[in-house]
Order: sequence, then C-alpha cells, then structure tokens
Amino acid sequence: MTTITFSPVNIKERKKIDIRSGDTIRVWVKLKEGDKTRLQAFEGLVIARKHGAESGATFTVRKIASGVGVEKIFPLYSPTIDKIEILSRSKTRRAKLYYVREKTAKDTRRKMKRFSDFATVKYQEMVPTEAMEEEVVTAEAPAEEVKAEAAEPAKKE
Repeated sequence: MTTITFSPVNIKERKKIDIRSGDTIRVWVKLKEGDKTRLQAFEGLVIARKHGAESGATFTVRKIASGVGVEKIFPLYSPTIDKIEILSRSKTRRAKLYYVREKTAKDTRRKMKRFSDFATVKYQEMVPTEAMEEEVVTAEAPAEEVKAEAAEPAKKE
C-alpha cells in the first residue's frame, strides 16, 4: 500500500506534543525574506489551546515585548513552525488564561504553581561533568598569565 503525504509536517510528532495552558514555550518560526529563510523564536505563555488534536488545532502564545503585550495564534500543524520547545510548566485552574491580559506579571506568577523545569533537567543530564571541569580549568589559566605579565613590567621600572 502506498502512503501519500500532502503535508511537510510530521503529524504524528505534532500530535504527541503536549502543550497546555500555563506552559512557557518557545516556538521557532521559519520566515522567508527574499531568497533566504531564517528562524525566529517567539517565547511566551500559552494562554489557550483550541480544537484538541484535529487538523485545525491552534494555540495562543502571549509575551510582553517592550512593555506591550503581544499575542500570536499558531496553527499546531503549520509547516512554518520549525520546532516547539516547552521551557516550563505551570499548574493552572483554567483552560483559557484570558484573564492574564489584565493582570500584572506579579499577579500572574502568584496564580500559577510552577512545576520543575524538566527541559533544563534533561539538558543538564546530557552534559558530562568532565567536560564542564575542563572548561573551568581553561578559563582560569589565562587569568593567571595576565596577572604574571602585569607584575613583570612593574619590576623592570
């Protein structure tokens, strides 16, 4: 049996993404400017998720840019979305967080209970501890050489 794919998006992978209201996510969007394409990140709070996992599913992300609230509605299966990163999760009591529009940042933080940052934990597990120690040692060595060079000209005078 032949499978025909009409969409460049891997639908099975996008269905598995568990985006909920209260999540802080980073959406990487492909932008085409002339002949070039580039990736642009949009990081913010998910305030709504609509239509579940069907083909018209969307999620709304809100962020504050230069003191102004910016909201974007992304189709879940859009081919312009390169990847979606879930940065942190918060437990909320509402499915739609439209009340966040009128609240200050302090009031919003008070309403949401933070879970552990699982994305950061996974990243930290992947970095070997030996590599981190070597980086620290190399960073300290040049600082000592600079101090030694600074002391030598003072003795020559």
